[in-house]
Amino acid sequence: MSASGGTKAIVAALSANLAIAVAKFVAFAFSGSSSMLAEGVHSLADSGNQGLLLLGGKKAKRAATEEHPFGYGRERYIYGFLVSIVLFTLGGVFALYEGYEKIQNPHKLDNWIWPVAVLLFAIVAEGLSFRTAVKESNELRGKQSWAQFIRRAKAPELPVVLLEDFGALIGLVLALCGVGLTVATGDALWDGIGTMCIGALLVLIALVLAAETKSLLLGEAAGADQVAKIRAAAVDGDVVTGVIHMRTLHLGPEELLVAAKIAVQHDDTATQVADAINAAEARIREAVPIARVIYLEPDIYSEAAAATGNNPGKAPGGR
Repeated sequence: MSASGGTKAIVAALSANLAIAVAKFVAFAFSGSSSMLAEGVHSLADSGNQGLLLLGGKKAKRAATEEHPFGYGRERYIYGFLVSIVLFTLGGVFALYEGYEKIQNPHKLDNWIWPVAVLLFAIVAEGLSFRTAVKESNELRGKQSWAQFIRRAKAPELPVVLLEDFGALIGLVLALCGVGLTVATGDALWDGIGTMCIGALLVLIALVLAAETKSLLLGEAAGADQVAKIRAAAVDGDVVTGVIHMRTLHLGPEELLVAAKIAVQHDDTATQVADAINAAEARIREAVPIARVIYLEPDIYSEAAAATGNNPGKAPGGR
């Protein structure tokens, strides 16, 4: 995973979550806190999620075959979607169930020092992991807001790790509040409420991730800036006088398919057109390096057809 795979962020998150999961389960064993059990399962699910992201990145590197001529780049989207399902079921739904059970059947919290100590340790560890994810993301985010970055990122790994780590930090604070209020009031109901809040948070994050990765799975076009660069690079002002219409599609986070109908003069020879197409492909790849699969079809642009609305360039996505 190069340009925006965020392997460093994934490994940092995996290491932190494995250590935290063990600590949380130990704290649950000594205290009986449902918040700690929910948080332990959450960290274990997150560890599995990071493993899925690494596996998806490895599988996506496989070479193209006759059966899959465009390669396996979109496997990263599939594994990103699986992560959202795991987070929803093992993280959110389990926490909601555990919180409900604790509210229905509250019991005294034993050895409260264990969950408090583990939660404080986990907050520090998750904070370090989150800082790594933020640093990796800032190298790619540019001037985009965080919401825009998560929405528009074509590589699923960094948004997934960012939201997971952010959710984990908020969840830890909620768990700490639940345990703290239980200790302060002597009422175990607060521990169950904290667990329910953790579950609701994880379900919300899982739904956001599912929506974003679903969009990537369906197939997203290049960004507006990349589309503009491709259009500009395709035209040489001599043989290629314009782009009649164009479609782009991400075959993977770092591989873009470009299909366009370009306008040429009616008296150009076949040799001139072929040379112009080859030159245009080279300019496009130079302007947008991830444009690796390019199909350019020459055509005679018709002002009359455009005026009557028959110009394919007026179709959705062909602006």
